[in-house]
Amino acid sequence: MSLPAPQLKKDFGNFDPGAAAVDNGNIFALPCTDEDASLVVFPVPWEVTVSYRTGAVNGPEMLRSASRQVDLDDEDMGDIWKYGIYMPPHPDDICETGRGLRKKAAAIIEGLSRGESQLLFAREYSEIEHQFCALYDRIESATLGYLQRGKIVGIVGGDHSVPLGALRAYARLFQSFGIVHIDAHADLRSSYEGFVYSHASIMRNVLDLPQVERIVQVGVRDFCKEEADVIAGSNGRVMLYTDATLKSALFSGKTWEYLCRDIIKRLPENVYISFDIDGLDPSLCPNTGTPVPGGLSFPEAIFLLKKITESGRKIIGFDLVEVAGTAGADAWDGIVGARLLYQLCCRSIVSCIA
Repeated sequence: MSLPAPQLKKDFGNFDPGAAAVDNGNIFALPCTDEDASLVVFPVPWEVTVSYRTGAVNGPEMLRSASRQVDLDDEDMGDIWKYGIYMPPHPDDICETGRGLRKKAAAIIEGLSRGESQLLFAREYSEIEHQFCALYDRIESATLGYLQRGKIVGIVGGDHSVPLGALRAYARLFQSFGIVHIDAHADLRSSYEGFVYSHASIMRNVLDLPQVERIVQVGVRDFCKEEADVIAGSNGRVMLYTDATLKSALFSGKTWEYLCRDIIKRLPENVYISFDIDGLDPSLCPNTGTPVPGGLSFPEAIFLLKKITESGRKIIGFDLVEVAGTAGADAWDGIVGARLLYQLCCRSIVSCIA
């Protein structure tokens, strides 16, 4: 399958992108519906198995709120917003189910920290896994529906466990695609703290999809021996560009453009972007759940997205996860995240126009 070329939304009424945004409930305050938008951003407020700090459950609404402050005309892409971007209303039931499960997961994690056996929590593990499967079925169904209507789909979390359902939908329609995984962590553990659908296991679970031709990991600076062994045994299906390797090359005189070209040449024609915001320097996302020193600057991340588009590859979908915090004093993560989300949306649309 290939996505149909996005179409311009014909009628924006008296919408003025240069005026103060009106809170109409949609992302970037665009006057769009899921009927006339080329791209749909699906919110998944879920953080059941987070292992350090919470707050990612607030990510979708932080992004929606902060997006009203994003100026839409882009230096490179102009008025690409005219192709339409839509974000459905906040799914309160997903949020509430996840909050209830989070309490049970937190009790498990606390018990493990005291040295208790995972066997003591067999019933809780089973319930949590069952609810994850239900969530993934729902996201897969929604994503598949949008794709079959010719929409590009982005997922916003929530923690990094949430995009698996969407990737399963892409795997049903695309024979082959690659993933650019920008993250501080490799996320290749078979399970973490007993949770097979942990945020630390998302890419390990993605490897179960044979349609995923290759995962190219960028900016990783935390991984364990199990994950290193998975990469080494993948026969090139997982390629790792650690933050240390990238910085060493930059310090030795290589340009970021050179490194981006090397990353991109590993990718097939169709590309999905999985962007954990902790892949950025933590000064840009201080409230994310598991920050790690180092990471990409904002311009480096945007330049990589730009070069993927310019290479002729199609960005068929994406996720942006681990945006965390609360409104008000902690809004910086949302401000950065909203601008990153806009770039992900627009670069995806641009790549599919040709």
